[in-house]
Amino acid sequence: MIRVLNWIDERFPVRQLWNEHLAHYYAPKNFNFWYYFGSLAILVFVIQIVTGIFLTMHYKPSSEHAFASVEYIMRDVPWGWLIRYMHAVGASAFFVIIYLHMFRALLYGSHREPRELVWLLGCIMYVLLMAEAFMGYLLPWGNMSYWGAQVIISLFTAIPWAGDALAEWLRGDFVVSDATLNRFFAFHVALIPLVLTGLVVIHILALHAVGSNNPDGIEIKKIKDEDGNPKDGIPFHPYYTVKDLFGAVVFLIVFLGVVFFIPELFGLFLEKDNFQPASILQTPSDIVPLWYFTPFYSILRAVTYPLFGIDAKFWGVVCMGLSIVLFFLLPWLDRSPVKSIRYRGWMYKTALTLFTISFIVLGYLGMKNPQHVDLFWFPNLVWAQFLFFIYFGFFLLMPLYTKWDKTKPEPERVTFK
Repeated sequence: MIRVLNWIDERFPVRQLWNEHLAHYYAPKNFNFWYYFGSLAILVFVIQIVTGIFLTMHYKPSSEHAFASVEYIMRDVPWGWLIRYMHAVGASAFFVIIYLHMFRALLYGSHREPRELVWLLGCIMYVLLMAEAFMGYLLPWGNMSYWGAQVIISLFTAIPWAGDALAEWLRGDFVVSDATLNRFFAFHVALIPLVLTGLVVIHILALHAVGSNNPDGIEIKKIKDEDGNPKDGIPFHPYYTVKDLFGAVVFLIVFLGVVFFIPELFGLFLEKDNFQPASILQTPSDIVPLWYFTPFYSILRAVTYPLFGIDAKFWGVVCMGLSIVLFFLLPWLDRSPVKSIRYRGWMYKTALTLFTISFIVLGYLGMKNPQHVDLFWFPNLVWAQFLFFIYFGFFLLMPLYTKWDKTKPEPERVTFK
């Protein structure tokens, strides 16, 4: 066996890769709960790839047979119901983990120098994941899938001059049809997963090149021992591989609990309208995207007034796009002399708290009728417009409040809390 490994190692640097990215990769010794979500994202990505492969063995990307093939998977394929539910619940689990992973970066400054490229790669993966989820959402060809795709794709028509052509290219037809389903199937199962896989590898390589951040936001590479290893670091393997294994077990218990007992999660993960085949004659009472898109959908609907003679729909699409683009600019908007929230002042802590609340409530409002009153005394639209300014204020005012905020001095060595 050793001779075989040596033979492989001479032709492909297995040991070098193992040492650089696991055995001899030194990570800060003060990782906490928030550092589970990077490895959990990889775990869910693998679950989605594996379950997706099995689903494609029985799924038929045709407007005539798509819905029936999903029912066939659920009823007749051995363990098909489990594979389908794991894939459907896994999509929502992926976004839960990604949002918590991004929130960790905002807590401890993981988007700051020297990790700007790591953050940008993560943001690109986030946008691709949104595209992957949206295209996969159409594939069951349920009624909400059909009408949701119809509404979302129609938003592109608000773009001046090129909007109609872009929407037609996305559909592959003048309306959402069989051509759209085949096109989305190709993107969902081939193109985007391949690009995401490559970006995950590059993301990890970029992270290991500059080193992992930590709850104190200080660089452990600055203080090294006589062997050149960081004094405040420990080898990733076996210490953090064991830690991540524990996190994976806890996650799988919760994940499988949802899969087995409540896979639709009160309509958040699987909507009741999607258990009916797509029908151009039966429009769902409320057409809304799945929960992980609803904060941005609320921002879109919050814009109701035309500007410069241009329709409000266009400005809604612009604001929705800008609400995502601003994440890419975070490394340059944040002017604080410290990275971690432990040493920031009340301004940043207040701003982050308000932003988090606005994001969650916007997500809730995105699932509700904008004219109804679901939160206290005002219509949902009024609340969405109020939270719209809080959301954008977090980013646009960041250069000011992070510069004015009174901070505490960072320690020279990592601390344990």
